[in-house]
Amino acid sequence: MSQFSMRCRKCGEVLRDVYCAFCDHCENALLVSEYRDIMFLEGESGGIWRFNWLPVKKGGAYTAGPVIFRSRHLAGRLGLENLYIAFNGYWPEMGARMMTCTFKEFEAAVVVENARENGIEGLVVASAGNTARAFAHLSMESGFPAIIVVPRMCLQEMWYLESSSRVSTLIVDDGDYSDAIDVARRISVAASVPFEGGVKNVAKRDGLGIVLLEAVSTMGRLPDHYVQAVGSGAGAIAVWEMSERFLRDGRFGGRLPTLHLAQNLPFAPMVKAWHRGERRLAPEDLNPDLICDISTRVLSTRYPAYGVIGGVFDALTASHGQTYGVTNDEMSRAKTLFEAEEGTDIVPAAGVAVAALMQAVKKGSIAPSDSVLLNITGGGEDRIRAEGRAWKVEGTHISKKIQTEEIEALLCSLLKKTC
Repeated sequence: MSQFSMRCRKCGEVLRDVYCAFCDHCENALLVSEYRDIMFLEGESGGIWRFNWLPVKKGGAYTAGPVIFRSRHLAGRLGLENLYIAFNGYWPEMGARMMTCTFKEFEAAVVVENARENGIEGLVVASAGNTARAFAHLSMESGFPAIIVVPRMCLQEMWYLESSSRVSTLIVDDGDYSDAIDVARRISVAASVPFEGGVKNVAKRDGLGIVLLEAVSTMGRLPDHYVQAVGSGAGAIAVWEMSERFLRDGRFGGRLPTLHLAQNLPFAPMVKAWHRGERRLAPEDLNPDLICDISTRVLSTRYPAYGVIGGVFDALTASHGQTYGVTNDEMSRAKTLFEAEEGTDIVPAAGVAVAALMQAVKKGSIAPSDSVLLNITGGGEDRIRAEGRAWKVEGTHISKKIQTEEIEALLCSLLKKTC
């Protein structure tokens, strides 16, 4: 694997050999990893660890990557000649065997290995669903401790691949995903266990960028367009960052892929801000009540990495990108269309991405001959459930108003330590 450093997008400060660092001078800016290897290389290791642009020295246990294939059926319905699909999930007939059914497994694998190599012995993670499942699975598979905090309002959509009794899960009864993030940060301080860091963690973003690494390996070039549904925006930022590395390499194209990013209406704060031409998110667009009206609560964070330097606004600006608001009905119809044409189930968030692609084609933002990468961020859940491998998420119920002394008592139980 490559040696790497981290550079602040705002002031240029360079950091090395630290875990999940933040710039000492700039609060509102992301760090970006910079690798010694300018050229994109693939090694002999299996799965995701064969790529050189990952912030780890050796790589961990085998983790399968996404399956990239050129679509014929959906492409034909949409009139596209070069539609490539990145399928992240469980579809054995296509060689996809990622049973967590989410591209967040790449994130979790890289974050855990990066943490291990930096001497970190456990993490606190907040999630609205997919990240929780991925970290729970990696925690149980590798023995790496994790405390996972989730909102109860998302439980209906959540499941684990193994019994949740084997991982510490805290359920925030009276809050949303953003409240779960707040609680996770407080628990991190009380437990002296690092918070996973969310979008600020470069290992998270480079892990999600594996989708583009796998796609370019298959396609032999950068796509003209990249389509994805976004919540925090970490996956979209990751694709932008990986694309910049490919441009520096120079062998895979000379232009950034245009980002086409979608959210589920009416909770679409980034879409609305971009349409206004503003870096700032409007408070009324972050109203928690709007979250109750969307079908894809995994996309519902009130803390997206939009206006931060190096965030979604900058990624869209650099790539001449576009955003799309997708209603629940549009999502449902697009999901049904994909499943009928391609022959496998996908998660609702992926349905949002398909609907955005349909909108882009209809308004002429994507031409028939353009090369397009559609990120199906999760699929195969119906198969996993049918095979009896999906476990109900259970845990300890808490309030977002939990007091410090209550957190300390809870940690005594979770960590089985003497208090």
